[in-house]
Amino acid sequence: MITKSSLIHSAKSADSYAYDNETLHIRFRSTKGEIERVSLWIGDPYHWAEGGLDGGNLGGSDAHGWVGGNHVEMQLEGSTEYHDHWFAEFKPPKRRTRYGFILYGKEGEKILFGEKKCVDLSDEQVAELELSNLSNFFCFPYLNPQDVLKTPSWVAKTVWYQIFPERFANGRPEISPDNVLAWGSEPTSDSFMGGDLWGVIDKLDYLQDLGVNGLYFCPIFTANANHKYDTVDYYNVDPHFGGNQAFKALVNEAHKRGMRVMLDAVFNHIGDQSPLWLDVVEKGSESPYADWFWINQFPVYPDTPKSEWDFWNFNYETFANVIEMPKLNTENAQCREYLLDVARHWVEEFDIDGWRLDVANEVDHSFWRDFRKRVKGIKPDCYILGEIWHEGMPWLRGDQYDSLMNYPLTQAMTDYFALGQIDKNLFMHSVSQSYFAYPKNVNEAMFNLLDSHDTTRILSLCEGNKDKAKLAYLFMFTQVGSPCIYYGGEVGLQGRRSMSLEGNRKCMLWDESEQDLEFKAFIQYLIALRKDNPEFNEASIAWLEVDDEDCVAYTRGNYQFVLNNSAYSKCVEILGEQIALQPFGYQITERAA
Repeated sequence: MITKSSLIHSAKSADSYAYDNETLHIRFRSTKGEIERVSLWIGDPYHWAEGGLDGGNLGGSDAHGWVGGNHVEMQLEGSTEYHDHWFAEFKPPKRRTRYGFILYGKEGEKILFGEKKCVDLSDEQVAELELSNLSNFFCFPYLNPQDVLKTPSWVAKTVWYQIFPERFANGRPEISPDNVLAWGSEPTSDSFMGGDLWGVIDKLDYLQDLGVNGLYFCPIFTANANHKYDTVDYYNVDPHFGGNQAFKALVNEAHKRGMRVMLDAVFNHIGDQSPLWLDVVEKGSESPYADWFWINQFPVYPDTPKSEWDFWNFNYETFANVIEMPKLNTENAQCREYLLDVARHWVEEFDIDGWRLDVANEVDHSFWRDFRKRVKGIKPDCYILGEIWHEGMPWLRGDQYDSLMNYPLTQAMTDYFALGQIDKNLFMHSVSQSYFAYPKNVNEAMFNLLDSHDTTRILSLCEGNKDKAKLAYLFMFTQVGSPCIYYGGEVGLQGRRSMSLEGNRKCMLWDESEQDLEFKAFIQYLIALRKDNPEFNEASIAWLEVDDEDCVAYTRGNYQFVLNNSAYSKCVEILGEQIALQPFGYQITERAA
């Protein structure tokens, strides 16, 4: 029997969206294993047998007589732990549709799943009546080109490299902070090693040889901390990084090599040494910037020792509980315009190619809508990437971000390959769910990563096991979206991240005798494989059946991938072929087209 309570579809969502100016994508979910096939009943809402509103009443008890329905067979897109996921594509001739789902159960059932009710269609007379009843069908009112999410086409061809500027390369020691430590010293939250943008320029040939063509920078604007998320001046690159001169030179040199440049937009909060905040500290409610922040009580700093402050109930709102980072009020018109002008400035004056939006989910949606208009109005193919660690569909409806940092996929990969915390089936379900959660045009521009400045490095999660790490990188490089390497990952850099440790932000290793050159060659191979096979960015995944609890297999384009996520040698059969795998080994096979 079909479990009706488990049938799921949501109009105008990841289940129903415009893929381009002509094409609708429709998805439907049912209990796993219960349904034999699904037929999408879809057509123009104004096609009627007679009468009504130029052909029919669009709703109500007399909304019968619709003859616009067409059968479109839905494909089983894949399965997750509890659901089967069905998919169909339809090009409405007049860009408008009404639709429902005809379900064929494995026990001979035939029911209509509509917007208001489920109906048994086993009786032909009932079926004829119900399939002409427009009031029970979902609606996609009109495919307006303005509403279609158009992501930059270049992102799908990009392999990113994330740079934490303070720890990547010291190009000009004379501009380093006075308290700089020797390169390679043990990193702490308040230490400086002297990395700068001139150093990045010096290493662009290295990055080009590696094969990356996108550079994502942690914040570079003037700030006090080594991470620069406590902005002091949004209009100037930190002088210890080389100032605006170094950044302009960097963008020019990167663009000469066909590399894109993405900056970090920290618009949720500001640093407590910003002149804007210091004015509020000094003048309290009389400051013209008082309403630029979320102030609960003046003065903003209690007249008591800092050791006695209640960080959970402070006088102003902050990022997390970090009092050095007061939260900006983007609902204030002047604050909003200031930040939007910052976004404009770096795109217009420095020709950057993308903005990564820090703590993006804590800033109001209206601000991001204005942000998109401002940025895209200058550079339509500028990439807008949100940092959201959870499901983020509300930000991906075509009016805010292009895509997200794909942390759900990150967790699935690290939990399975590095930590061994989930089994094969949960891994496959989690990966599939990451595909089904978003429209395909969003997935095609996803930012995929295994580690970052916010996490423990992947090789450390693997306890130094390079073979495990290789499996994780191999899987990531063959998934939809653009893959990212966190600086040094390609040469085996390790480091753990916790509240008291910053090992994941160690200085880059530039002495080749300290680099893992074999691992670097493997990463170069993956980058080349990715670039040579754009079909790896297809927004669907086809798993292959493997009768082994530790081996997963899947196809991407003309390639078949088999991965052994265990410490034991395996021999498995896939599509009639016997495949031998080493512990934590893999096989890549190019099949005939």
